[in-house]
This record gives sequence, C-alpha cells and structure tokens, in this order.
Amino acid sequence: MRRRDFIKVVTGCAVALPLATHAQQTSKVPRIGVLAPGRADNSDPGHRTLNAFIPALRELGYTEGQNIALERKFADGHVDRLRALATELVEHQVDVIVVFSTPAARAAKQATSAIPIVAIAMADPVEDELVATLARPGGNVTGTAFLGPELVSRRLQLLKELVPRLSRVGVLWHPRAYGERTMAGMSKEIDSAAQTLETKLQFVAVAGSDDLEPAFSAMIKERADGLIVFPSPILFGQYPRIVALAANNRLPAIYAAREGAELGGLASYGVNLDDLSRATAIYLAKILKGAKPAELPVQQPAKFELVINLKTAKELGLTIPRDFLLIADEVIE
Repeated sequence: MRRRDFIKVVTGCAVALPLATHAQQTSKVPRIGVLAPGRADNSDPGHRTLNAFIPALRELGYTEGQNIALERKFADGHVDRLRALATELVEHQVDVIVVFSTPAARAAKQATSAIPIVAIAMADPVEDELVATLARPGGNVTGTAFLGPELVSRRLQLLKELVPRLSRVGVLWHPRAYGERTMAGMSKEIDSAAQTLETKLQFVAVAGSDDLEPAFSAMIKERADGLIVFPSPILFGQYPRIVALAANNRLPAIYAAREGAELGGLASYGVNLDDLSRATAIYLAKILKGAKPAELPVQQPAKFELVINLKTAKELGLTIPRDFLLIADEVIE
C-alpha cells in the first residue's frame, strides 16, 4: 500500500471511530417500568413470578444494565398505592410498563393511555374493561390472562374429591381484587358448584394482611371443614401466612396457584404463573421492536396444573386415591 493511501485509511478510521462511538453513546436504552401490588422480596410469591420474565428477556437479547433498564415499583400489599406508583412511572417517561395482576394493570391504564402496558396474569381483562376484546385489545394494554372466574367451580369440585366429608367450605376472598363484574362472575360460578355438590359456603373477606387471623377465627367458629382461596394478587402475596394458618387450624385448602401447594397447602389448580410471565417477556420484546398492544391478542392459558401435597394430606389424615394421584401434574412428597 502506498503511503498516501495508508494515510487516507488511517484518517478515515480516525474520523469514523468517534462517529460510531457517539452513535453508540446516544442510542436510547429502553426504560421499562415494572409495577406490582406485592412486596419487593422473595417472601412474596408474586415477586418470584414477576422476576421470571428477566431470564426470558435475556434469552430474547435484552439484558438489564446493558441494553435495557428496569424501574421497579412495589405497593407492599396496598392496592391504593398502585395509582400513585403508576403515575411516577409515567412521569419518568418509561417506554413500556410491565404490570403484575389486574389491579396494577388498571392503575397503569388510568395513569396513561399512550405508554404501552404489558400485563402478567389478568383475571378477565374484558370484564375489567382493560381491553375491548381478547383478540384485538384495541388500546394500550395487552398481555396474559389466567381465566379467573372460570376455574373456581373446578377447585371446589377437586376439594370435594380430596375431602369426601366436606360439607362447609370457607371462601377466602379479597373484594377489591378485580372489577365488580369479574368478582360477581367468580361468586356465581362457585355458588352454582356448591349447590350441585351440596356444600355450604362461607365467604370471608380479607382486605389486607391484618384481616387474615380474624378471617380464620370466623371460619373455625362456623365449623368450616375446608378452604378455597380465591384468586387475588394480595392473597397470593400472603400465601405463606395463609398456608401456615390453614395448617394450624387443620383446614384442607386448595389454592389458585401452585405456590400454595409448594408452600404446604393441600392442593392447587390453575395456570403456571411463571409461564405467563415468560410469555409476557415475548410480548415486551415485540413491543420494543415496534408492535402495538392494540394488535397483540391477550394470551390465554392452554394448560392448567393440578398439584397435590401428599405430605400435607397425610398430616391431615387424608388418603388420596391412587387414581387421583395419577391425574395430578405434580405430587409433592
């Protein structure tokens, strides 16, 4: 290479390098707001579910601290705080808001109609007026749903099969977990199932953690011999305490998520929330690449898990039929 040509090449590299470096420095790193009703520690099952999308994002090419930034907000079990936290994320001009549960999705939607919102585990997004239809959400909200009202009757049926002597069941519920129509749908479903199964129900409301012990006292006073825990992000965050209280009072209980059985509850039946979280990561990646929430169908689960804790059954003096164990997706021994 001639000296003059060499100088041209070197000079060109010297000019191009600062330009490339400047472009890299000024490229915008997407900022993702994360909003959840629970606590920011692993004692809250919701925190684990929320974090399941982090490794999924990494597999999709997004690594926190490198090419994506996350700003997390937790309401510590106080649903009333969600709206203020959502507003903070909007004021910080995040590019997308990832929310866990319907209450967080509603708070985020009230705070913005422009920023895309991707929700993990909504109960009934149509009845809760988060989307127009599941196929075409039509606004700035999309994500995954877990079919909240549809499964409550199945849980009562399963509990009846696990506890044949079952006659009176306590129903632990959070009145503000979802919208009025969704909550009414859950009540209607379980009332109908109770009539068919000739089982009496005792609805016990829990608005916060302070209500749990009085709730169990009320159920024991009315001689409940079983327990169903309604879907609720607040109750989900209290699973460790609920499981402990059920064990102390020798109440066989069925939960809406597998974490209830893993923590020591008798059984659970529902969607795998970690799977929903990972599916949400795929939607987040699509939105970061230009997809619009209005055109991304809300994903519904195709599979539900039955988990039985055989150790808890033995402690309660229950014999689980072998045929029943064979249909379980997982048996904890």
